Amino acid sequence: MSLKEKLVSSFMAFEDHVDVDTKIHDIRTEAIKLFEDKGFPTKKDEAWKYTSLNSILKHDYSVFPKQENAIEYSDIKQYFIHDIDTYKIVFIDGKYSSHLSQTTHEGLDVCLMSAALTKPKYQLVIENYFNKVAEKDGLSSLNTAFSQEGAFIHVPKNKVVNKPIQIVHFSTGNESALMLQPRNLIVVDENSHVQIIERHQSLTDNPVLTNSVTEIFTNKRAIVDYYKIQNDNLNASLIDNTFVEQKQESFASVHTFSFGGKLTRNNLNYYQNGERIDSTLKGVTIIGEKQHVDHNTLVHHIEPNCESHQDYKGIFDDNATGVFNGKVVVEKEAQKTNAFQSNNNILVSDKATINTKPQLEIFADDVKCSHGCTIGQLDESALFYLKSRGIPEKEARGLLMFAFSNNVLSSVKIPELKQRITKLIALKLGVNIGFDL
Repeated sequence: MSLKEKLVSSFMAFEDHVDVDTKIHDIRTEAIKLFEDKGFPTKKDEAWKYTSLNSILKHDYSVFPKQENAIEYSDIKQYFIHDIDTYKIVFIDGKYSSHLSQTTHEGLDVCLMSAALTKPKYQLVIENYFNKVAEKDGLSSLNTAFSQEGAFIHVPKNKVVNKPIQIVHFSTGNESALMLQPRNLIVVDENSHVQIIERHQSLTDNPVLTNSVTEIFTNKRAIVDYYKIQNDNLNASLIDNTFVEQKQESFASVHTFSFGGKLTRNNLNYYQNGERIDSTLKGVTIIGEKQHVDHNTLVHHIEPNCESHQDYKGIFDDNATGVFNGKVVVEKEAQKTNAFQSNNNILVSDKATINTKPQLEIFADDVKCSHGCTIGQLDESALFYLKSRGIPEKEARGLLMFAFSNNVLSSVKIPELKQRITKLIALKLGVNIGFDL
């Protein structure tokens, strides 16, 4: 039985033990039909031309973990940003861990998707936002069909959340192979501000496939800073589908730091529904061995006087493969749009590969849009200069690559997170920074 057949046949059993209202049941039923029709994407699909899922779909994944595997905070402390006080929503093998989490309902809701889908007090938010911006493609529909657990965050009007929120998913290796489908819903109301850090982390060498969907709604003048840390082991694969809908004068930024995992696919989609909106998409990818990271982005400018900024850096070593497929669409009504898109890459090894395809589709005539990509190697003259100052070649190469990737960090607004990412980059590049940034 193929994984697709297993998932379709498992849907009935899943529905039997999940308590949801009729509307959610109907959404799920429609979603599993869509997945059954479309299935998993293949390289025949233009958006997946350079990324094949064959190597990760061959495993016999467990869809429903058989039992919970308790872990202690001391065993996973290193994966949290523990230098600062944060709210925490922690999941172990797809199940909520109350003793590792710190949620709240005081002035805002930082809690569970399962509670939001079943409790009447959240019904209005679910009706207005759940599955409203997520695409109806095969993978997102698969997640919708099995959506049960994940993070639910609702920030009411005029609220600045006093500390960041961490969403962390752990897989323990309790199953020989495990498939997870977390679903996050973040709704930030008018004039509010929140910072969120998300991480998926495997604690085992067993294969793990995570198909995640996150819907983010930033209402008028809201601010959302979202950070994704992807530094998993070589048997973990992640398909991350994130959809951001913005209203008038809102600001939403997503920073993606991809350092680990077997195969990582980031589908990041922005939809601007209002004027004077600012969207920021930035990423740093540093991978080696046979790792594969694919960034697929979309910014859809629908109304006038808006901006978007994309800046992705990639460093690829060994037999690693990188993909950047970024699209900016500017509708006819979206005059005075300012859209910037850049993808710069360094190939450290002759066997590393990068496929980059920045795209602009502009239907307006009064816009300021630019895009570009570069693929190259380290500047030999700069390398010679550092070596002439007594810096060994390995350290000189590492410092140049660190400087190349470091400018993305300038817009990270949580100092402790910035410091953590700086150390991760330095570790990946084998550089001893010797100072804090």
